[in-house]
Amino acid sequence: MKILVFSDSHGNCSNMIQAAEQEAPCMIFHLGDGWRDAQRLHQRFPDTPLYQVPGNCDFRSSEPPEQLLTIQGSRILLCHGHTYGVKNSLLTAGLRAEEENLDLFLFGHTHTPLVDKRGKTLFMNPGSIGDFRPSYGIVTIAEGRPDGRIVPFLRQS
Repeated sequence: MKILVFSDSHGNCSNMIQAAEQEAPCMIFHLGDGWRDAQRLHQRFPDTPLYQVPGNCDFRSSEPPEQLLTIQGSRILLCHGHTYGVKNSLLTAGLRAEEENLDLFLFGHTHTPLVDKRGKTLFMNPGSIGDFRPSYGIVTIAEGRPDGRIVPFLRQS
């Protein structure tokens, strides 16, 4: 299964649309700071399941700040990251990963791409799809184990 992971679109829907067209994912995750962008993306690709969480710039207090999913046997947490202090360290995120027995901890907020395996948990930040150096993440799940990579976004002319 191929999952496209975005974060921090900050109004840039065109980069997400182009990436979704290129990657043809089975599912899309948006990790915040672009709630409306994710909704527009879902309107463009209504048959592709979308899961999203709000970021610190989304002002969506009625939405839960994170989602815990089980996909093909993998336990996955989606969050923006600001509630875990990810700009300072992954200590609090790591504690949560252990507590929830996570296979994959997905977050954004820092705009800095990261793929890092710590114990059993893969931590991934896709970077910012709306930044001046945009990037996104691809998660593949095979045999109940997630793998992730960062893809620098290259605009098509």
